[in-house]
Parts: sequence; C-alpha cells; structure tokens
Amino acid sequence: MDDRRKSRRDKVVYGGVAAINARGATRNCVVRNISDDGATVEFGSAAGVPDQIALTVARKARTYPSKIVWRRGDTVGLAFSAAADGSDLGERLRKSERKKRELQRKIKVLLGEA
Repeated sequence: MDDRRKSRRDKVVYGGVAAINARGATRNCVVRNISDDGATVEFGSAAGVPDQIALTVARKARTYPSKIVWRRGDTVGLAFSAAADGSDLGERLRKSERKKRELQRKIKVLLGEA
C-alpha cells in the first residue's frame, strides 16, 4: 500500500471527542495514530459521523478541525485542515491560563502567603 502521508504518524492510544455538528453534539473516540497533518480515529460506531468534524484530544490540549478522507468500518482517517496550525486560539488560551496560575503561585510565595 502506497503511503501518501506528508509526515510520519505516531502510534498512540488517546481518548478523543469529535464535535459532529454546530449544535454541540459530540461522539467519544479513540485516536490510534496522529501526526501534524492527520490521524486515524476509531468510533464505537462510525454511523452518522459527518465528513467534517472537530477532533479534540485532551492529551495534546488541542482541537483539530478535520475532514474524513477514508472510512473502514468504525475507523476513519482524518486530514487536519489548515486552521489546525500553531495559531490555534484554544491552545494559546490554555497556555496563557497555565502561565497565569504559575505566576499567581510565585507571587503568593514571594508575599509569604503560601
């Protein structure tokens, strides 16, 4: 089988959540492999999963806007859209919040409140 992927995928077993419509409906899934460009995801049942989803992987603290490029039973192959690059606003916000909490802890230590 000819591998047409742009980048090497890492084999993983991550829990994921796929947002499947604009009303907020989600489906739990398992991410089997992932790269910067795409992933292989397994659902309990892939029936009813649309061609466009937003895959959230808590372990990576990211949400990937994705397009399904192939389906085999309950497993699908995803290609991440360009919006999944380093400009991901959600990821930047989470990093900023972590940094804020770190700084607040350091301030408390310096003031002798901790």
